[in-house]
Order: sequence, then C-alpha cells, then structure tokens
Amino acid sequence: MHNKTHHKIAPDWWSKTFAGAVLGFSLAFALAGLLAWYGPGGIAAPNKTQAVMWSVAVFWMPVFAFVYLFRTGLRAVLWLSAANAVAYAALFHARGLL
Repeated sequence: MHNKTHHKIAPDWWSKTFAGAVLGFSLAFALAGLLAWYGPGGIAAPNKTQAVMWSVAVFWMPVFAFVYLFRTGLRAVLWLSAANAVAYAALFHARGLL
C-alpha cells in the first residue's frame, strides 16, 4: 500500500537538502566573514583565524538541520537566498565594497 503523500514529500526533500547544503554553506561563509570583521579585535586580531574557520560549521549545521522545517523547498530556497543577500551585503559593507 503506497501513501500518496510520500510521493509529494520527495521533491521537497531534495530542494530543501539543496537549500541547506548550498545556500546554507554560502550563508555560513558570509556569517564567518562578518565574525572576522566584527568579532572581538576586528579583522586584525591575532590568532582569530581558527575561530573563524570553525565557525563555518557552527553556522552551517543548524541551518542545514532546520531547513527541513520549511513547508516547501521553494520557501527554503527563497528565505535562504534572502538571508544570503542580506549577509553578503553586510559583509561587503564591512569590507568597504558597498
């Protein structure tokens, strides 16, 4: 006996996974960049590189886990795209590129 809702969930599952993997990863890089610029000591703080490097996983994994709470994969892609746009705009502003 096949449940019809099972087939409806599968496409959203793939798009949510894509959103969490790709858009979540790029968002984590932007947030790590913001941590590097605005974190303690600013960009020139000594011995900060390890903390910034490991913060990528700290930012990425919760996004990757919670992306499955979106109702649809399209919503996940749209919300994470918007979050990426805001985070990268803030990062470019911090670097003086905007």
